Amino acid sequence: MKSIFKNVAIITAFSLLTRMLGFFFRIFLSRTIGAEALGMYQVALSIFMVLLTIVSSGFTLIISRMTAGFRVSENRKAIGSLVTSSLFVGLAVSVFLCLVIFVFRNLFDNLFTDENCMNILIILLPSLIFSSVYSVFRGAMWGCDNYFGLCVSELLEQIVKIVICVLILGTGMSALQNAMSVAWSFTLSCFVSAFFVMLLYFFYGGKLHRPTKIYQKVIRQSAPITGVRVAGSFVQPLIALILPTQLMAIGYTSSQAMSLYGVAIGMTFPFLYLPSSLIGSLATALVPDISMAMVQNDTKHIQMRVQSSMLFALFVSFLIVPVFMAIGDKFGIFIYDNELSGTLLQYSAWIMIPMGLTNISSAILNSVGLEVKSFVNYVVGAVFMFLSILCLTRFLGINALILGMGLSSIVTASLNILMIKRKLKIKIDIKKNLLLFVLFSLPTMAIISFLSSLLSYLLPMFFNLVISTGVGVLIFVGLCLVFNVIDISIYMIKIKEKLFGKTKITQWFEKK
Repeated sequence: MKSIFKNVAIITAFSLLTRMLGFFFRIFLSRTIGAEALGMYQVALSIFMVLLTIVSSGFTLIISRMTAGFRVSENRKAIGSLVTSSLFVGLAVSVFLCLVIFVFRNLFDNLFTDENCMNILIILLPSLIFSSVYSVFRGAMWGCDNYFGLCVSELLEQIVKIVICVLILGTGMSALQNAMSVAWSFTLSCFVSAFFVMLLYFFYGGKLHRPTKIYQKVIRQSAPITGVRVAGSFVQPLIALILPTQLMAIGYTSSQAMSLYGVAIGMTFPFLYLPSSLIGSLATALVPDISMAMVQNDTKHIQMRVQSSMLFALFVSFLIVPVFMAIGDKFGIFIYDNELSGTLLQYSAWIMIPMGLTNISSAILNSVGLEVKSFVNYVVGAVFMFLSILCLTRFLGINALILGMGLSSIVTASLNILMIKRKLKIKIDIKKNLLLFVLFSLPTMAIISFLSSLLSYLLPMFFNLVISTGVGVLIFVGLCLVFNVIDISIYMIKIKEKLFGKTKITQWFEKK
């Protein structure tokens, strides 16, 4: 079995670069097109993501799983038939969805509080067809552990999106024109990534074989996953439709409500997904790894992966939380020149902790075929989200969304962990580490805040943020080392074994 260390390292390196480009791209967009245009684009994108979930989510996971299973028996012809059959199904579904949107355009147009959002959605529609092709080849390469090719294609997509957007955005354009330009850049980048990943599939030896009735198995197994994920994907568009309406009910104009939504979703919340660059890399590598372990009935391997992955997700999240809670306001001012985005970041930074656990626990449940159970947990958590928005917006304003997201993540993560323990009959012990991380965060926050205030009189904002963040991370890691919460000797052993070429390597996630 290929070392998961290598897989996570590849995914993490590319993911960090891709997300870094995406993060700076968001900064560019927020400063160039403004909060209102960003809000319109986010609302249209939230509807589009529901359609994209129908096309890609179930297919990618099932193709990955089935490919991993065929690899065990070295049945390459079956993999080729799987890919060909899935391509036909994916293209048929994506074209059908595009036709539905065009035929019932007036119905969909009435869903938006801003009628301009429909024009943006139309521009995004061709991406469904490109994404259906991409998801099939991505699933096959994912199941073959070919993470390098996937990461390169995702990086290329991000680069193309940025270049096209920079070229077509112009001065003096209206909010609608700016939002439409961003949508065009998204569509064209999806075409490039689909074409590129298809070339990579053949470059790495992949082949297409005559389609067989295996497509029935793909549909049968992917339908429940797609169904639950589609249902789950309605959360974001519902928020995009309900929250502006609730804000308008307490006195905001349509433009103000859309701008406030754009600040929260487009500027503040992307910060909260920074830990997912690492956690998501591990989650991606876990799916085929645990799937193959299930086929081989390796319970010990599964238990080790689950426990160590949970601790890893906690550690990565807590590295960033103290920084944003202490000086998040300064990040908002420096990056977006928007004080509100920084204030919201300080209020919402804690959400990264349950969000990280939700991310990794959902990947584990998906790996062992418990997608439906995972969805039920997600729905239960989403109930708290909507209750918060519907009942508390009149009192808390946009902060009701933050509270709802936090409650939703806490409930979902708790239910996921409980289900993993019960279904897999394994022990997950993270309470002690969670408490220690919280205690370590308190002095870390105090030092970061004090140091940043001191440096504000001596250095420009950029150096202030860099130094304060670096010192905060070092202090947190130092406390973890002093109290033996993390053990770097495992990492050192792994590096040494990698350098000296040993055949069997102690996995870097294991604790002594």
